[in-house]
Amino acid sequence: MLSIGIVGLPNVGKSTLFNALTKKQAPAENYPFCTIDPNVGVVEVPDERLARLAEISRPKKIVPTAIEFVDIAGLVKGAHKGAGLGNQFLARIRETDAVCEVVRNFKDKNVVHVDGEVNPERDRETINLELIFADLATVEKRLAKVQKELKTGDKKTAELASLLERLKTALDAGQAARSLNLSNEEKFLIRDLNLISLKPIIYAINGEDGAPESGGWDGKTIKLNAKLEAEIAALPESEQGTFLKELGIKESGLDKLIKTSYELLDLITFLTTGPEETRAWTVKNGAEAPEAAGAIHTDFEKNFVRAEIINWEKLVEAGSETAAREKGWIRTEGRNYEIKDGDVCHFLIGK
Repeated sequence: MLSIGIVGLPNVGKSTLFNALTKKQAPAENYPFCTIDPNVGVVEVPDERLARLAEISRPKKIVPTAIEFVDIAGLVKGAHKGAGLGNQFLARIRETDAVCEVVRNFKDKNVVHVDGEVNPERDRETINLELIFADLATVEKRLAKVQKELKTGDKKTAELASLLERLKTALDAGQAARSLNLSNEEKFLIRDLNLISLKPIIYAINGEDGAPESGGWDGKTIKLNAKLEAEIAALPESEQGTFLKELGIKESGLDKLIKTSYELLDLITFLTTGPEETRAWTVKNGAEAPEAAGAIHTDFEKNFVRAEIINWEKLVEAGSETAAREKGWIRTEGRNYEIKDGDVCHFLIGK
C-alpha cells in the first residue's frame, strides 16, 4: 500500500489536514494487513468507476484501493540534529513512499507562526533543508564505510562510492537527492539508505490567501484549505457533494490530495468485478499482465496463463459480461500485455 508522510513546521495546519483525512478512514476489514495507530490513517482513493461496475455485477462488496497517510509531528529548525525529537520523526518519514509537505499560507493571530510571520517560501526551504541535512548525515556515514572497502577493487563498490560522492556534493549544496534524476539502477544501489529527499514530494499549500510563487518547487503542488476540508469531512457523506456544489467547488481538496498522491508514484488502477466483489488494484504504470495478476496473489504471477481484458467504459456500455463477449469486446492478452488504467481484468491461472 502506498504510504505518504505528512510533514511541516508546527502550526501550519498539518494535523487539521490529517484529522480531516482520517474522517475518510477506510474500513479496517478491507485492509487486514495494515497496522493502524493514532497517527496513521488508511484512506480510500475515490473512484467512481467502481460504483458503475457494481451496477452490472451486483457484488457483495466494493473495495477501492487505498493510501496510508502518516502524520509526522511538527519538524523544527535543527530537527536533523535531534531538535524537537527530530531524529525520531525523520526516521518515520524514511519508511514512507512519498512526502506531503504542508506549507502555511494563511494569517491567523490566534495561531502563532514559529518564525513570527507567514512566509511560504522560507517555510518550505526550512523543512527541505532539514530533510536534506538528515540525508547528508546518512550519506556521509555510508561513504566513510564504503571508502574503506575500495581497496578490494570491487567494481560495484567503486560505483557505489562514486554515486555517494555525487549525492554528498548535491546535498552539501542544499539540493535534494531527487534533483540528480538518478537512474533506476542508481536508486537500486542506494535503496537501503531510504533517502528522504529522494522521495517524490507534494506541496499542499494551506490557506485562503493567494498562492505563493511555487514555479521552482521540485514536486507537485496543490492548494487547499485544511480548516474548510475538516468541516466538509465532518458532514455526512450524502451531504458533502451538495455542500461542495454550493461553494462552487468541483472536487474537495482532500480528494485532490488523495488522487495526486496516487499519481505521484506513477501508479495506475486496474479493476476486477464479479458477484463476490468489485475491486480496484494498484500497479506501476507500464506493468505487464503477470505482474498485475501478482498484485492479487503472488502465486498468480508465477502461474499466469493469459488475461481477459476490457476497458471499464466498454463493459458498462455493454451492460454485462455476457453482452460484452457477444460483441467481441473482451480481448485475450498474453504475458507481454501492458496493463492500462481502467482495464477490467480476469486472469486465467495454471497450476
